[in-house]
Amino acid sequence: MIAILLIGIAVVAVFYAVGLYNHLVTIKHAVAKAWANIDVLLKQRHDELPKLVEVCKQYKQFEQDTLQKVIAARNQVQSARQSQDISALGQAEGLLRAGLGSIFAIAEAYPELKANDNYMQLQNRITGLENAIADRRELYNDAVNINNVQIEVFPASLIAKMFNFSDQPLLEFSSAEKADVDMKQLFN
Repeated sequence: MIAILLIGIAVVAVFYAVGLYNHLVTIKHAVAKAWANIDVLLKQRHDELPKLVEVCKQYKQFEQDTLQKVIAARNQVQSARQSQDISALGQAEGLLRAGLGSIFAIAEAYPELKANDNYMQLQNRITGLENAIADRRELYNDAVNINNVQIEVFPASLIAKMFNFSDQPLLEFSSAEKADVDMKQLFN
C-alpha cells in the first residue's frame, strides 16, 4: 500500500514538473513572439525612413543636419535590432524618435513640403508605425515581466535552473525620451 502511495506521489510530481516545464517554454516563446512582432514593425519603419528623407531632400534648403541625424539613428536602430541588443535598441530608438520629431516640426516651416502627397503619406505611415511599435513594446515588456517572475518563483525556479531558462531584459528608454518635450525648441 505504501509503495503504491509513493509511486502515485512520484507520478503526480513528474506530471507537475512536466507541466511547469511546459508553462516556462510557453512563456519563453511568448517573449520571442513579442520581440518578433516589434522586429517586423522596426523593419517596416526602417524601410520607410529613406523615402521620407528623400522627399525632404527635394527641398534643398531643408536642414541636412537633421536628415543626417535621422539616418544615423536609423542605422543604430538597425544594428541593435539585428543583434537583438535590447538596451542599445532603447537608446537608439530615443535618438530616432527625437530626429523624426525634428523632421516633422521643421516641415511645418515648409508649406510646399507639407502639401506634398508623398510626404504626407510617409508621415502618416511612419506615425502609424510609431504607434504600433509603442503598443508592441508594451506587450513585449509584459511578456518579459511574466517570464522573469515565473523563473524566480518556487517551485518553477527549480525547473528553470535545471533547464537554463534565463531572465530577459525589458525594453527601456533613455531618460531623455521620457522627459517632457520642449515645444519652443522644436519650433526654433
